[in-house]
Amino acid sequence: MRNRARIMIPIVAAGLLATACTGGGSTPTPPANQTQGQGAATANPDQLPRSETLYTTGTQWGPPANFNPIREWDSAVGTKGLVYETLFHYDTTASKLTPWLAESGSWTDDSTYQVKLRQGIKWSDGQPLTAKDVVFSFELGKMETVPYHNLWAWLKSVEAVDDQTVKFTFSKANYQQWDFNVYSRSILPEHIWKGRSEKEVLDGVNENPVGTGAYKFMSKDQDRVVLQRRDDWWGKTALNMEPKPRYIVDIATPSNEVALGMLMQKGLDLSNNFLPGVANLVKGNFGLTTYYAEPPYHLSANTAWLVPNNTKKPMNDPAFRKALANSIDVKQIVEGVYGNLVKAASPTGLLPQWEQFVDQNVVSSSGFAFDAAKAKKMLSDAGYKDTDGDGFVENKDGSKMNLTLIVPSGWTDWMESARSIATSAKGAGIQITPDFPDFNALVEKRSRGDFDMLINNERQLSNSPYTYYEYMFQLPIQKQQNTVNFARYDNKKAWDLVQQLDQVKTDDIEGMKKITSQLQQIHLDDMPIIPLWYNGLWAQSSTSVWKNWPAGAGAAPKTGAVMWRNWFELGGFESLTQLQPSGS
Repeated sequence: MRNRARIMIPIVAAGLLATACTGGGSTPTPPANQTQGQGAATANPDQLPRSETLYTTGTQWGPPANFNPIREWDSAVGTKGLVYETLFHYDTTASKLTPWLAESGSWTDDSTYQVKLRQGIKWSDGQPLTAKDVVFSFELGKMETVPYHNLWAWLKSVEAVDDQTVKFTFSKANYQQWDFNVYSRSILPEHIWKGRSEKEVLDGVNENPVGTGAYKFMSKDQDRVVLQRRDDWWGKTALNMEPKPRYIVDIATPSNEVALGMLMQKGLDLSNNFLPGVANLVKGNFGLTTYYAEPPYHLSANTAWLVPNNTKKPMNDPAFRKALANSIDVKQIVEGVYGNLVKAASPTGLLPQWEQFVDQNVVSSSGFAFDAAKAKKMLSDAGYKDTDGDGFVENKDGSKMNLTLIVPSGWTDWMESARSIATSAKGAGIQITPDFPDFNALVEKRSRGDFDMLINNERQLSNSPYTYYEYMFQLPIQKQQNTVNFARYDNKKAWDLVQQLDQVKTDDIEGMKKITSQLQQIHLDDMPIIPLWYNGLWAQSSTSVWKNWPAGAGAAPKTGAVMWRNWFELGGFESLTQLQPSGS
């Protein structure tokens, strides 16, 4: 019911998430009054031709907050990816970078990366894109509040060699991070953004955005944004592709029930909400489709972990954490809570798309699985015993153990999962009480370490398992942990290995495997976080107006049909180019 698919974003990303609503609400209708944006006079948004319009939902949960591509976590749908673009995209199927605004990019030596821009790209106001725009965009990261500020800890300089050539010079070559950056950072027009204050760069609404992308914002209202395709988009000739919908209307639906109702009534073409019971819809004759025709129905997007606070007892004891891992019946969550709409995670937690990096020998020797009797024995062997006969073990010093597991109020699937974890842990003698604070209150507790355990999934699929291990092991631990290592796990050897992984070239798969194997061993030996399941790339599509949606079988596209922020560069845009009108 939420977009739980974010990478490397600041804590203000809280605004991106919405609750798993249980309330109803009327079906949104086309608004009577629109706030017109650039190019809006070309069509009346209340009377868009249905056969040329794609209606989507599942990313925005309220009025569009801004059109600022720096704000990758709460900008209006399509700001980054449809209006603004990046140097590359990342092909998750082929596991390789795809040139986009860049015609090519390569390391010319161990500290220099050079980008060649495509000829003839223009901003939507007719000005040419040049190397100076790329330099300007990356240099914005020197501002401390800009999300990619940490890039400048190892990026020494960026310069325009000529109008089409950009040279990046580094103090050290962090290949894994760099590949992530070249497909993640929006390129902005210097002639529009130059002179903006740091506050305006980060917090500005950026009305009437000027981008290089295939769409421009046409209008907005309280419950939607409308985008219109640019007929002069450079990619039609340079990439030989064009998104098929002339208009995209992304609607903020108040609940999953409303989204489902609109999908069934053919008022929506694509829902990126979590919709329970989708199996019945796919198998029924409703004209709805998902990536797979069978469970789990969706591609995997990110890993949901149980995160124990490693600074609090007994969670500071690896023996307890390993016993806890063995006490959790993930199968019950997958089947009972999700109805097989998600997959149980590998003990490593690495997404299925990263399966080649899983060291099966390490998993065989050190992995875990649900086994209440084994968990009980592990607890006893580690000194955790039930001395007062109440069915629950005490701490080693004899004090009562009653742990609290927090997930956000209203996130019904996670709330049920927390209850399931508490029930299965009880079978091993571990007392866990689920608690459901408001999301913002949870974020505050998480940031300052004021919790026993929580569920989290804040690293999605990316170009490399590096992003996964950086999340797990990053040091130093700060007083406020805002984006990574919420477990506060302190292992210098593990962090050194992650930094070594960062400096392995991204095409050196064997070199990456050598290091990820060692990281998996540390993870499974110490269990700082416990992988539970893979959240799906929720995508339910109607074939009434558009067909050729991505699917795992046959000749259908193998990308993701997704409007979530930061996913257009991971195949979401390419899916739009392969749609076909159902009438054709």
